[in-house]
Amino acid sequence: MWFHVRMIERFHPEGLPAPTVPLSSATRAGDFVFVSGQIATDHENKVFIGDFAREVESTLDNVEAVLASAGARPDQIVKIGAFLSNAILFAPFNEIYRRRFPEAPPARTTVVVAFGHPDVRVEIEAIAYVG
Repeated sequence: MWFHVRMIERFHPEGLPAPTVPLSSATRAGDFVFVSGQIATDHENKVFIGDFAREVESTLDNVEAVLASAGARPDQIVKIGAFLSNAILFAPFNEIYRRRFPEAPPARTTVVVAFGHPDVRVEIEAIAYVG
């Protein structure tokens, strides 16, 4: 079955700095919102360095802000892609993730990667269904 997406829109939330790389923070295609990978940055686009739990919370806050800019909510997330800098971070990441998604969490893939920035330990992307 073929279908045609009638409208594709690009979004970036007010209050967050524009990406420094060529991408849209979010793209809405039909009933789906695709959130580009988010990291823990402040309003000056500086990478957060410090407590890992705070880094994850800040990253998820950024995902939520991007979702909101495209008219979506966290409970509409159907898939998360999580990227960690070290396998030892899986347990603390899961603790925070469980708190943020206490019931019926979205599907998720988590992989260990090498980031281009030495202080980044987590990046999260998301897909939400808003239909």
